[in-house]
Parts: sequence; structure tokens; C-alpha cells
Amino acid sequence: MRFIINSQLFLKHLSSISGVITNNNTVPIISCFHMHLNDNLLTIKATDLETTIVSNIELENARVEGIDTVAVPAKLLLDILKSMEDAPLNFSVDPSTYSIDISSGEGKYSIAGQNADTFPTMPEMKETVQTSMPASVLASAINKTAFAASNDEMRQQMSGIYCEMTTENITFVATDAHKLVRYRRNDIHADEMANFILPRKPITLLKNILAANKEDFEVTINYNNTNVFFSFDNFLVICRLVDGKYPNYEAAIPKDNPNKLTLDRQTFINSLKRVSLFANQSTHQVRLSISERQLEISSEDLEFSNKAHETIPCSYDGEPMEIGFNAKFLTEMVSNLDTENILVELSHPSRAGIIFPVNDDDEAAKNEDILMLVMPVMLAN
Repeated sequence: MRFIINSQLFLKHLSSISGVITNNNTVPIISCFHMHLNDNLLTIKATDLETTIVSNIELENARVEGIDTVAVPAKLLLDILKSMEDAPLNFSVDPSTYSIDISSGEGKYSIAGQNADTFPTMPEMKETVQTSMPASVLASAINKTAFAASNDEMRQQMSGIYCEMTTENITFVATDAHKLVRYRRNDIHADEMANFILPRKPITLLKNILAANKEDFEVTINYNNTNVFFSFDNFLVICRLVDGKYPNYEAAIPKDNPNKLTLDRQTFINSLKRVSLFANQSTHQVRLSISERQLEISSEDLEFSNKAHETIPCSYDGEPMEIGFNAKFLTEMVSNLDTENILVELSHPSRAGIIFPVNDDDEAAKNEDILMLVMPVMLAN
């Protein structure tokens, strides 16, 4: 097994898939990259047994001699490539010992590879339902929802992103019971109705791979009862779905919200960031006092005698109200929107606030439906 490859191209592909690798002493071989050479196509796999990522690289100068597959220690190979200049590498494997020789310029390096026969096999794409969407849409769905997922490992269903496929649209949902985001695309649909929960780790890895590719391209999604397969460009991401039923998120969204507050998004974020510096650092509580033309944002930390308040302009249709929120949650949610203005719908100080982007682009508003929910915190009198 011999091939020549550019060091930076090699590093880019290996770095994209390396995030899935864990140092699992019970299965030592999964700390390696699985490499397979077929003609001029180099296929590299990495896995943690739950998620598998595959990268394909087209080579110009490669040939198979003796063996076509080898397992290479991931950390050592990555460390070598990170310190190399942008230059061609000669990569060869001894078929009898699995020793790997790498040479570049005046440097020569030898790595002890392994027989790849014991490397875990990938799940097969059997009895799947298929749909597709642009990479930009998938990346946006992940970016706008993943931050709201729970960090509680005891509640696995809420630690991932819930995907709901219908013949009319596709919906992505994440919640931790304090905040919730529902991202819906009305211009994308599936041939059959289905729903499943994507785990946090592979979703984060998928987001990073999509972000590294500047061009927009189509992502093909195949899914069955146990796994989902994301195919795009030269990559394949396979992840095992989270078992269990997702909470009824629709029941948590208040339907009657007569009080409507419209704000300049960036002005609101900047004010929240400043005022929250003076809030109690365990609760991050801020008070919103809303009237027809102005919003007063205030905070107080009684322990340190710190307090702050700011007034910003707004448009408000409803009864005057005071309501408390966790400023950290509020800032995080509003920061993940990208419109100039936002709409906050409220009903009562004890009920959740609903945040919507105010989209001036009719086409975008028709295709993209974003709803963010944040629970209030009790205000002291």
C-alpha cells in the first residue's frame, strides 16, 4: 500500500473526522484511523462505536502492494502532520509488519500500524428513508437549535436534537426545560413521516465539517429505526439514534400571547450584556419592565450591593408588565437569531416568553419558521 498525498490536504481530512475518536482502553483499535486504498481512492474511517465518520480522498499517485487496509494510531499521525510544512508526503505500509513509513523532504518517520481486521464494521444502510437538503440549511438548523439541548446525561432524550420529518416540512427541536428552540423549514419535506433524536456529539462534529466547507452542496440524509446517515461532498457521517420518546414540546408552547414587544435585536443584546454584569452570578436574573414605548432592563445583586438599569426604545402592544428572565439564556437565544428586529410575545409574568425573528424578506419568512421559548424566573417584590 503506497500513495503520495499533500500534507495539508491529509491533515484537513483527518482533522475533520478525528473528533469522534476517544481513548477507549477496552477497544484499543478505535484510537486509530482505518485506512483503505482502492485504486486511487483513499477511504479513512474513525469511530467511537456510536458514531462513524468516513472521508474519501482522490489520489493521483497510489498503488496497492500486498495489503490495501491498515489501522494507524490517530494521535501520533495528527501530531506529525500538524508540525509539517505544506508539502507532498510519501506514505507506505509494510504488508508483513504493518509498519508505516512516511517521508517528506529530508524527514523520515516510522509508525507502528496494526492489522485493521478487528476494526468495527460500519452499520449498513438498510431499509432507510431518504431526503435531502442544502448544507447551509442543515448547518443553520444545527446552529440555531443545538445550544438549547440539555447537558444532563441522565436525560438522554433531551440532550440531543429532535427531528420531525413530514410530507409538508422538516422540524428540528432542542430543549433543556428552561429554553426551547423549534426550527422549521417549509421548503423541505420527506416522502414519509418519521421522527428521531440525534445525539449531541455527532451533531457537533457534523456542524464542524459543514462549517469547514465554504461551498454550499446537497446533503443526503438516510434514516431507519437505529441509525441516520449524512452523505455529502467526500464525507459520510453515521450516528446511532437516541432511544426513547421526545417530550411533547408543542404542549410547552403557550398559544395565547396577547402582549407583543418589538425590539432592535443588537441593542437588546448589548443592553442585556451590560446589565447582567450586575446581576446575581448564580441566577443571572434581570427584570424587564415594559411599557408602550420603552423597555427598562434592570438587575441587582443584594449580596454585593450592585445594581444597574438601562432604558431602550421599543414598540409594545399590550398591558404594562414586569417579568424576570435568566439573562444568560435570553442573550444566548437572541444572539442565535440574525434579523435586525425581534418580536417577543408574552401573556403573564409566570408564563414563558416566545421570541420570533422579524424577517423583512418575504421569501425567507415563508420558508424558515423559528420559534424560541424561554421560561421566566420569579421576581422578588
